[in-house]
Amino acid sequence: MINRNAKNVLHELSSGYYVVAVTGPRQAGKTTLVKHVFNHKKYISLEDPDEREFAQQDTRRFLARLPEGAILDEVQRCPELFSYLQTRVDNDRQPGQFILTGSQQFGLLREVAQSLAGRVGLLELPPFSYSEIKGTRHAPNSLDELLWKGLYPPLYDRNLKPENWYKGYMQTYIERDVRQLLNIKDLSTFQRFVRMCAARIGQLLNLSNLANECGITHNTAKAWISTLEASYIVFLLQPHHRNYNKRLVKTPKLYFYDSGLAAWLLGIKDVEQLSIHAMRGALFEGWVISELMKARYNAGYQSNLYFWRDHIGNEVDVIIEQGEKLIPIEIKSGQTLSSSAFSGLHKWLKLAANDADEAYLCYGGEESYGRADATVIAWSSLDQLQV
Repeated sequence: MINRNAKNVLHELSSGYYVVAVTGPRQAGKTTLVKHVFNHKKYISLEDPDEREFAQQDTRRFLARLPEGAILDEVQRCPELFSYLQTRVDNDRQPGQFILTGSQQFGLLREVAQSLAGRVGLLELPPFSYSEIKGTRHAPNSLDELLWKGLYPPLYDRNLKPENWYKGYMQTYIERDVRQLLNIKDLSTFQRFVRMCAARIGQLLNLSNLANECGITHNTAKAWISTLEASYIVFLLQPHHRNYNKRLVKTPKLYFYDSGLAAWLLGIKDVEQLSIHAMRGALFEGWVISELMKARYNAGYQSNLYFWRDHIGNEVDVIIEQGEKLIPIEIKSGQTLSSSAFSGLHKWLKLAANDADEAYLCYGGEESYGRADATVIAWSSLDQLQV
């Protein structure tokens, strides 16, 4: 098993909360991780029809057979459990009794908020980060292979072709999760919508444009984006709010959590095609930002990432809020850098003045080094940046 960075946080949460809930996308490795960390606990999957029926029909007896607690996998499949879990942990105040996992963010978090508020520690588990496979025999041989393959765990512990796995993943996701969250009659339109989103990675979100191209209403496009967010397929990077007397863009940017899934949606068939594809820069930008976000999630924190852009197009790809200071990061996919690569950082640093901390530029090259105006970080050393 590849060591997961979130393991220590899981131990910490289970020592302070009666219940720990682990959510995230399907196939991110939630079950593998909790079974490894809590290998002394009984494991029950609520995907099992017999277990689910038992939990639904006789919830008290179902929990009574678990005096030491348990791992309850895909627990959102049985909402009846949550109020009984509340009574159980209120009467028996032992930390780490129950470990809950769930892939459908809406279902799990809604029930947690209603029944287990204050009693549950929450961890969002993304797919692998590069730092988790770096240095192992599983690590891709190049940046382009990493971007094309992506970082979903099944691609690293089985002999699977990415194109076949992503096809099955999307079919399963659409047939199960989407139909549970939305009443979609024409699934092919939703599939086209997801592909349109992949073609807009790194762009300002324009729901009206997306809706028009897919032949749906603006409200439908808004609901579908929310569903993709809830399922950990996409995330919206919000603009930073401090304006420094400049008019700022107020629209978020659209990114995918996994570059491999996005590459498959774009029809990129192999590493060679990706290396010359027009979207390579956008895929690299999205990968860097998702890696920064994964580092936050794996440490048990929420995102503190933003971007900055004014009304005339001056821009910094990432602004990290770190206490009272702001850390700017520019992202360039090329292997060589010119002085113009730092122009966005220079303009922002002048505006931010004392609010700014050390500036960084992450690029597709192999060497990290310091400059007077910024620290240059190679893509393979991104995990050394503390966020």
